[in-house]
Amino acid sequence: MPDSPHIEEANPLLRESESDYRSSFEYSCNEIDFERNGDSENPLDWPYSFKCGIVALLSFMGFTITFTCISIVPIAGHIIEDLNGGVEAKSAAVMLVTIWELGEAIGPFFIAPLSEMFGRYRLYLTMNTMFLMTILFAALSPSTELLIVSRALMGISVASNVLNPAIVGDMFIPEQRGTAVSLIMFIPLIGGTVGPVFSGVIVQSLGWRTIIWISFAMASICQLFFFLFFRETYKVQILKQKAMVLQSKKGSSINNSEKNTRAKLELNGLRDSIMRPIMVLYDSSVLGALLLFGSFIFAHFYIVSTTLPDILEKIYGLSPTATGLAFIANGLGTVISFIISKVFLDKIYVKLRALNNGIGLPEYRLPLSIIGALTLPPAVMLYGWCAEYRLPLPILLFTMIWLRTSIMLATSPLTAYIVDACGHYSASAMAGLISIRCLAGAFLPLSMARLTDRLGYGGGFSVFGILDIIFALIPVLVVRYGAQWRQRSRYTASTLY
Repeated sequence: MPDSPHIEEANPLLRESESDYRSSFEYSCNEIDFERNGDSENPLDWPYSFKCGIVALLSFMGFTITFTCISIVPIAGHIIEDLNGGVEAKSAAVMLVTIWELGEAIGPFFIAPLSEMFGRYRLYLTMNTMFLMTILFAALSPSTELLIVSRALMGISVASNVLNPAIVGDMFIPEQRGTAVSLIMFIPLIGGTVGPVFSGVIVQSLGWRTIIWISFAMASICQLFFFLFFRETYKVQILKQKAMVLQSKKGSSINNSEKNTRAKLELNGLRDSIMRPIMVLYDSSVLGALLLFGSFIFAHFYIVSTTLPDILEKIYGLSPTATGLAFIANGLGTVISFIISKVFLDKIYVKLRALNNGIGLPEYRLPLSIIGALTLPPAVMLYGWCAEYRLPLPILLFTMIWLRTSIMLATSPLTAYIVDACGHYSASAMAGLISIRCLAGAFLPLSMARLTDRLGYGGGFSVFGILDIIFALIPVLVVRYGAQWRQRSRYTASTLY
């Protein structure tokens, strides 16, 4: 299949023990597979409208998670003051925002490999339930410390960032993935715009806990829809269940020796699966470089989010409500980048594939990343100097739109690249991306706070702008040489290159 080399690329990810286990137990019934002429159990053959419904559900869950994460950004200082009896603590306010990312850096290393062993469905429902409980814990937290802990637990329980791209890869062929990936990437970010707007208005009338209860209500609705409509999408798990049904109908039995062998193989498989995200990053220099690039650029979300409230309230003198409304600029940037990606991401891929004799390569997803990476540095520097010299507010808002558009264009194609390059095991590769970028999102804002204290907003953001120029070289080099470099890793080597 020249259009989908990613399916073949997944095979090297199977360790010997896992391969033995699957061949011995999962596919023991005459090498079970989906019907080639159409199979209702094959996610690729599901009705397109149903697959679009699943994408909409995943996007709404992502919206809810981002809303929950970002809604407290403009009011974090007010929350800390309320819980501390009126005492301001800037470091605690920053920690309240960024601790989520520290938790989210831990979760993927368990969520992704477990989904490859037990399927997407059960993991998604389990983690969504945990997410609901942690929101409830946050809503009832009586102290700053407990609220920060609850935010860390929320980050750990987030499954959508890891599983959503993998689920899209399960359901769509490569030339249809660009739009679906764009939706699950961009719609959640609208939550990052709506959340601050709501919180800025509500905090002055109903209190900050109301925002958390709104998050709880939305997460409950999502969980209900998952129970009613979501289905397993992971091919390995579907075929495993199919084999077990056929075995039971044939009356096959498993003796104690076989049961012990299965238990040992399952234990080894679980251990290997949990280690797989680390092994993928260790073995593939291309993925490692792109993940480093994506993580540094992603951290700009939190750098802007943690600096913007202070800039707007202390330098421009805006109220909490007006500060929340200013976040609409981020939403406009998200919409612009979504339109650009929706129009061009798949078209660029198809065009480059045609020029390569009909063979599609993951590198064909990255031209938009290069554009975003090259337009980001001047936006970062202008943002800092706007705050330094208190330039007119419309210029600052325009810079926010420019920043968000560039960040999204630089980072969103990376998801499609990982899905294409890693195939069935894209969840493990996504786990590596999310974990590294979450660590960057947790700690780089603290570095920016120190830079701006020493160099001012203009100097501090100029330093980051120079670093952005250096990091922009990574997608350029991957587009030029990535296809060859991927062959050095068994996890990303293409059988068609």
